[in-house]
This record gives sequence, structure tokens and C-alpha cells, in this order.
Amino acid sequence: MPEAQTAHDPFAAGAAFIEGDYVPVGEARLPLLDWGFIKSDCTYDVVGVWGGRFFRLDDHLERFHASMARLHLVCPFGRDEIVSVLQDCVRFAGLREAYVEMITTRGLAPAGSRDPRDCENRFYALAIPYVWMVQPERQKVGVDLTVSSVQRIPPESLDPRVKNFQWGDMVAGLFEAYAKGGETAVLVDRDGNLTEGPGFNLFALIDGRLQTPRTGVLEGITRRTVVELAETAGWPVAFATLPATDLARAEEVFLTSTAGGVMPVARIDGRPVGDGRPGPVTERLRELYWAAHEDPKYTTPVNYREAAPAAAG
Repeated sequence: MPEAQTAHDPFAAGAAFIEGDYVPVGEARLPLLDWGFIKSDCTYDVVGVWGGRFFRLDDHLERFHASMARLHLVCPFGRDEIVSVLQDCVRFAGLREAYVEMITTRGLAPAGSRDPRDCENRFYALAIPYVWMVQPERQKVGVDLTVSSVQRIPPESLDPRVKNFQWGDMVAGLFEAYAKGGETAVLVDRDGNLTEGPGFNLFALIDGRLQTPRTGVLEGITRRTVVELAETAGWPVAFATLPATDLARAEEVFLTSTAGGVMPVARIDGRPVGDGRPGPVTERLRELYWAAHEDPKYTTPVNYREAAPAAAG
């Protein structure tokens, strides 16, 4: 780390940008009447920092702005100001590996108004130590996945391309997985086709063909990276409609997320995938994915110099 962290460092657990100020993440408070809290009316994006460099920052910003546009949200900060805030959150926390989140909420409405057009949209950000959805030690042996009976919220009701906090279906899927002895779950659509899970996309190698669900999913940046790396390595990826029953024939299955990268699946509903160990395609893509974090075309250095003054918005 660029600065020594001690038990007395108030930013040791992370830094947040709230109401125009930088505060220790444990002291960050959201206005109780912000529609982002009381109505889950917001969008967010998460970019990883690894080895002191943001990974695909421009892509995350592009998706963040696209999500805001779809929800009729207008961030009070410009793109360069957002980058400055994210940089400063990482710098204040002194993190070399970080989970960095940007959020735009509908904000506060005038007293008595229920019209979202009356709200003043707000921007928040935070940086905390890197979050592993699946710990590296667990990735070596693979995850226990369940195919949930819980249906994903249909795209006609909620566009899955917009990152959001409406996780009622995802949480129900997780509790179902825990009850069955699994670690996480992938949800299906109303026709029994695979979609996504809590914070991850899914890939399956079936009959020698690498596939990922085409619709009903967040278009993940890690998913995009894996598609690019796989195709360069000679494994073209098919965006397909994947019936959940097809997983029984899968030679390899893995999950992708900013929070963990490429994560092998060892068992599905208690049955081994392949020989029950991470497969060679999955392992090679894991290597390529983390190697890409050192590639300048994918990365943006964190500015660990003295933080700039808070942006005005």
C-alpha cells in the first residue's frame, strides 16, 4: 500500500463519497428518504482495482451511464468528476486491490410529492477492500451450484442490463440453495432457461462448445472480457438459449463476476460437473483473465497523489 494502514486509520476499512464529502465507509449515511433506499430506485456499477490499477474503467462508466439513461436518471457529476471521485476514494482508503462502487439514486422528492420527476438525483461512491464472491482457496476446488426453482424477474418488468438492487428473487434463490447444501444459485426464466445468479454470469462447455445465456442477464464486463479472451484463445463463445436441463451434459461450468473473476463450478445440484474438478478451459481462462489485469489496454492507474477537492454538483 502507498501509505501504512494502522488500527487508528479511520479509512482502513474503506472510503465513501457522501453529500460531497469523503468519509470512512463505516460512517457513511444515506438520507432515509432517498428513493434509492425506500424504493430501490437507483442504479450502480462496480469496477475492480487490482495491483493499483482500475480494470476496464471506461467500460464500467459506459454501462453506468447507459443504465442511468434507461432509468431517466441524471448524475449531478460529469464523467471526469466521477473518475476523480473514484480515484480519491481508492486513494483515501490506500487500497491496491479494491471493490469500487458508483451509485446514482433518484434522490429526495419535495414533501408530499410522489412524482419521480420532482426528485433531485444524487451520486454516491465507495471503495472497500476487494470482495471475493468465491475465495481463491475455494476456486481451486470449485463451487457447489444449484439451479433454482425461483424465476428471474422477467426482462419485460425489469431490464437486467441495468444494474440494480432489486434482489428479491436472487435472495430467495440463495436461501433455496443453502437449504439444499449449495453455495449459490443460478435462476431460470419462465420457460426454464438459465439466466444468471446473484452477481454473476454463467458459462457452460457443452459438447465442446462454450456457451452463455443470451437474454435475461446483465451484460457483465467480466463476461465480455472472458468472451474476448476465449475467442482469442480459439474458443468461440455462443450466446444461446440454454435450458437448465442442458447443464447435466456440461463438461465444464464456470461463473464470472468483477467480484472474483472466473470461478469454476464443481457440482450442480449435488452432481459433479465433468470429473468434479475445475476443467482445463476454465483454468486457462482464469489465467488469461488475471493476466489481463496487467495489460495497459484494459487498465487505468490509480492516482495515489493527494486527493483533489470534492467535485461540485
